Amino acid sequence: MNSVDVAHLSTGTGLPSASLLVARRVVTCDPKRATNEGLATIEDGAVLVRDGVIAEVGSRAELEARHADVVRIDLGELVTPGLVDAHTHAAYMGSRHDEYALRMSGAGYEAIAKAGGGIVSSMRAVRAASREEIAETLAARLARMASLGVTTVEVKSGYGLDLESEQKQLRAIAEVSTRSLSPRLVPTYLALHALPPEAAGDRAGFAARVASREVDIVASEHLAKFVDAYIDRNAFSVDEARATLERAKTLGLGVRVHVGQFADVGGAELAAELGAASADHLEHVSSSGAEHLARAGVRAVLLPVASFTLGQSPPPVSVLRAAGVSLVVASDANPGTAPTDSLPLAIAFAVRTYGLTVAEAILGATREAALSLGFHDVGFLAPGARADLVSWSLSHEAALVQPHGVSRARLVVRDGVVIATA
Repeated sequence: MNSVDVAHLSTGTGLPSASLLVARRVVTCDPKRATNEGLATIEDGAVLVRDGVIAEVGSRAELEARHADVVRIDLGELVTPGLVDAHTHAAYMGSRHDEYALRMSGAGYEAIAKAGGGIVSSMRAVRAASREEIAETLAARLARMASLGVTTVEVKSGYGLDLESEQKQLRAIAEVSTRSLSPRLVPTYLALHALPPEAAGDRAGFAARVASREVDIVASEHLAKFVDAYIDRNAFSVDEARATLERAKTLGLGVRVHVGQFADVGGAELAAELGAASADHLEHVSSSGAEHLARAGVRAVLLPVASFTLGQSPPPVSVLRAAGVSLVVASDANPGTAPTDSLPLAIAFAVRTYGLTVAEAILGATREAALSLGFHDVGFLAPGARADLVSWSLSHEAALVQPHGVSRARLVVRDGVVIATA
């Protein structure tokens, strides 16, 4: 059996057309392997990859015996599926470090927004930037995410706050998505994020215009897979958001919803009614809201970096868990409340501050996150899945939830191509 030293695999290198990847521990997250709380770990395991797709997963001894003719690559101690970041605002421009400093001094997020900061501050930066500038800034941010083990990223618009600027963000996302060394991108049109200054306080009128015209334009240009709305106190009400989200569904787009970051105003129930792919944040959600989400199969996307930054209490995870809501963990990468590129940091916070188990946190950033984005061949290692995986310089999957503060990813592969190395 021929062998390739992992140290010789550089960014941009494709795995040999038939490769046997071996490791001391392979965390498959395969739902058909009901072991280790769903992580389905194989000790001394192997993954056979053919042309960017996983062909077999099993024990090293068994697969080496059957496939002596393929190239063997030893990935070391630990291999997992590629991480999936299911909620980011990564196409943002500018910095809001001044607001961060104000918050650390006691200023409230909502008060800063009312004074012209917050989302409107990011709006000004996006409107001033060209599509090319947004694309290059996004590409650099995604490269950092890839270096942390992320192979799929949902990216929202939502900082343009008018059609032209939202299109500019979405077109920048589309441009970067064609780059082979980027994580796989899922574009979301955050149609209702905040009220632009030119709306002159007419929230209902702005929401009606988005629903009646702008969603159709974005859909016709195939710029987004999902449409999102921010339903909360001092954001958009259920009634204001409903028409936009219903129109998105009519046009064949998926629905994702920011819900209950500051108050429970009924967003969970609307997400359930519309069969949304996810309800995100949920720092404030009732047991009834959680039960509605569970019955409708809506996943809860938890964003612990944002609640940490804002000094908020965590969502009622025990209530969501008891109701049977599937849990996703995401970075919420944005310039204001989660100024990070690090999904591993969010995983660590999900365990430490939200009380998720190791298995819940890892599944929430792999298989469950992928399912929330509509992928059934990403986020786990099994025959037929895409060859998205990470080799970690760690000896056990439980070490993934520690707040390392640096990347512990050794090799990151998307569709059988190396997109990042240590």
